[in-house]
Amino acid sequence: MSHAQTPAAWPSGRTTTAIVSAAIQRTNNLATLPEITHRIVMLTGDPQASVGSLQAIIKHDPVLSARILRVVNSPFYGVPGEVGTIDRAIVMLGLNAVKNIAIAASLDKVIRAGHIAPGFDARDLWTHSVTVASAAFLLAETAQPAWAGEAFLAGLIHDLGIMIEMEAYPQEFTEVIERLASETDSTFRQLEDEILGATHEQFGAALCEKWRFPTRLQDVAAFHHRPWELPVERRPFTALVHIADVLAAQLGAGYTRTVEADDIDPMLVSAAYLNPGDVQAVAEALPTAARDAQKILL
Repeated sequence: MSHAQTPAAWPSGRTTTAIVSAAIQRTNNLATLPEITHRIVMLTGDPQASVGSLQAIIKHDPVLSARILRVVNSPFYGVPGEVGTIDRAIVMLGLNAVKNIAIAASLDKVIRAGHIAPGFDARDLWTHSVTVASAAFLLAETAQPAWAGEAFLAGLIHDLGIMIEMEAYPQEFTEVIERLASETDSTFRQLEDEILGATHEQFGAALCEKWRFPTRLQDVAAFHHRPWELPVERRPFTALVHIADVLAAQLGAGYTRTVEADDIDPMLVSAAYLNPGDVQAVAEALPTAARDAQKILL
């Protein structure tokens, strides 16, 4: 009997909805954002939020404060002069960038689980996610600069569902990784569906909904392998992250077996308000940008 058929492992009925719901309930280290991160996410979603309110929250977390100062003084943001106070750092970075840093700090505790199965290390998944985030940021700066901060976060969380699988169903997840290593014609999602009964897109979308993330981030979690299935008006942002995912895989950054496309669909390039030259320029800039981001997030 395979792990996927072990009666104790699955909720009654074993429907996709039940499997996803049970997984969210089991992920104690992930399903609930740390209190300060949750407060930051809620605050940055409030159009009436002030920098002063954010400062008051962050000053209660010295570790997060130190990370924000490290980020603002890194080459990734290129802020002129050294920033020595959290107040100035928040002003220089902006609310959304601070939110991204707080969420990244929350997620990397899970990613540091390390080696889980032959051919898979959670830290490699995080390397891939940071690289996708960097690519999405660069693409957004060209396509729609107002998206840049959210695009970086979207890249960080696009494979959030895999983190849920690792924690909620470790035996079944290990079987997916092992089968994937020997079945080169199978995709990650195909084996997830067969063994787990749901895919990382479904797990990730459910957690994004639980965290009350914006619709665009929920769309990325749910459709980053198939943005063409979204309504036209909701397609551009997810198409952009899909392109970033493929660029990261082409670079060979971290764990890339989740990525199904070898090449970038020209239709998705247009959908993301980009042209082939834009994508090529980002591909050339990505190794440096990803290294800079990894220094501050890994």
